Amino acid sequence: MTLHSRQTLRARLPHWLRTTGAYTARHWVWLTFLLWIAIVAANLVDRWQAIHWLVLGDTDDNIRYVQVKDWLAGQGWFDLRQYRLDPPGGANIHWSRLVDLPIAGLMLFFRAFVGQGLADRLACGIAPLIPLFPLMLSLGFIGRRLAGPNGWFLAALAPLATQMALGMYAPMRIDHHGWQLALALAMLAGVIDEKRVRGGIVAGLTSALSIAIGMEMIVYLAAGGALIALRWVFRPGAEKRMLPYALSLAGGTSVLYLLFASYANRAMVCDAISPIWVAVFGTAGAGMTILSLLPLRTWPVRMAAGAVVGGAVAAFLYLNWPQCLSPYQISPELQRLWLANIREAKPITAQAQSLVVPLLAVPVAGVIGLLWALWDARRDGERLWAWATVGLMMLFSTALLFWQLRAGPAAQLMAIPPAAWAAHKLVAMLMTGTRRTRIVAGAGAAVLAAVAFVYPLYPQALTLYQRVTGTVPKAWRPSAKARTDAINKANARCRTLPALEVLDQLPPATIFTMVDMGPRLIATTHHSALAGPYHRNGSTILDIHHAFDGPASGFRAIAAKHHATYLLLCPNFPEGTIYQSRSPQGFYAGLMRGTVPGWLKPVTLRTGMTLPYRLYRIDYSAAGGKKVAQQR
Repeated sequence: MTLHSRQTLRARLPHWLRTTGAYTARHWVWLTFLLWIAIVAANLVDRWQAIHWLVLGDTDDNIRYVQVKDWLAGQGWFDLRQYRLDPPGGANIHWSRLVDLPIAGLMLFFRAFVGQGLADRLACGIAPLIPLFPLMLSLGFIGRRLAGPNGWFLAALAPLATQMALGMYAPMRIDHHGWQLALALAMLAGVIDEKRVRGGIVAGLTSALSIAIGMEMIVYLAAGGALIALRWVFRPGAEKRMLPYALSLAGGTSVLYLLFASYANRAMVCDAISPIWVAVFGTAGAGMTILSLLPLRTWPVRMAAGAVVGGAVAAFLYLNWPQCLSPYQISPELQRLWLANIREAKPITAQAQSLVVPLLAVPVAGVIGLLWALWDARRDGERLWAWATVGLMMLFSTALLFWQLRAGPAAQLMAIPPAAWAAHKLVAMLMTGTRRTRIVAGAGAAVLAAVAFVYPLYPQALTLYQRVTGTVPKAWRPSAKARTDAINKANARCRTLPALEVLDQLPPATIFTMVDMGPRLIATTHHSALAGPYHRNGSTILDIHHAFDGPASGFRAIAAKHHATYLLLCPNFPEGTIYQSRSPQGFYAGLMRGTVPGWLKPVTLRTGMTLPYRLYRIDYSAAGGKKVAQQR
């Protein structure tokens, strides 16, 4: 929207609305804060049962919870090894303490007023909502930059329509993804900031903070840096953004490495902040600094110089650490048996339609809004460049969905600026346009509203389709639905706090269980497990797969290797269905058929509830190989 069109719009508005608009434009940060407070309160009320029962739904949330508690109990700042996974040596966790800080701070604060159990639950409920505020601020800032002073409102509220992305900020979702997404949007805000020095510093520091948390967003951060460099090539004066960006990125990465890199991450590792990335980003920062200071007068010369520096940085990384070009450094066997079965590591083309349609609704709206915005800004060079920057980041993040589903939240959030701009434009047309314009704007607003509600409405649409056409998709057939319901029920019940805390009747021991049950087990009981789904501990993950896939005769040797005392099984648990399907004659499949070796002794626990799992004591003194039929 040009300055002239903004002035025209303002003149057409009623006086009270102009006054309100001026107030909200001036105090947008505080108003965003109040909106965030309201969202926090609503989430805490809505999710109170999950907070009360410590429903940490993801394996990473459970490990983060244990890591923070261990740190507060005396484990070293730089020691992130999880000693209750595969004791006594423990499991190598590749995270940093940066995200632990707000969780630990909230725990200590609430422990001053309530018991430790409730304090820790409150901390886990509130902590994920903290990064939602910088996310809303970043989107609001981008909205103001592209749609005018009051463009912040719809952009700041738009995350409420992004089901997958919003889930990263739900109470109890204490892993680091919410912080990384917020930092990525803050980086984008810095890239398009009209105040170039401030924008460069913000983009560099937020990139460094994201790297200190984890490497998941590195492709987005690299894309943001490339866009800053590209702007320098074609726009004289853009070195005022690139120079502070380069210094902030290189300096911030170095300082954060010193403050947060664990003992394990001081080795030459690729999956976390380490000497490798300090060297790479230091080299990139030095190259961009030199380019910013050189008197390069024409864009072809700057293009050639930038290509030389970029090529030198890429060659430096490839020649020294070529393994870092792969996202995971794991064996082919681990890739085949374990990683290939993780849903979020698969592309969107391998996902169910019921997931794909709601996920892509916001990116599709973003693409439509982007085309409209580019046409609207065609005569405004600065705004056109800002839209091109936002659009490229949005298209890039959406394209990554065809590599891995885990790009979904970023794809949704990157699509918000153009979608929110279109909504803002339609609202302005409804308020000030002619009758014909209002009709068109009303239709467009209806479409955007449908996009916002596509997730909750889509299942009903599928049901209606089934009734009208009389067809039943394979996934809806009674046998398939019953199977899915049984798996979902087991996945929920076996993880519940009331079911697992019963295990504390037994003395602390190492329990052999499935990979995805390990983190939840150690988060809710005083026992230890063998592994969680963390690629640095691939040998232990493979041992679990081999134990369940192989014959019963081989299980005890693997269990003894890891000092396991008990075996815990959850019938119909999702991971278990993989073992049954892949190895129908294997140890796990046999157990599910009721064929239990004599050296597995059922353990009875005192409880008034029916436990959803089976627990056995592993008798290493009994004769091996003998099996007895036992119906459970």
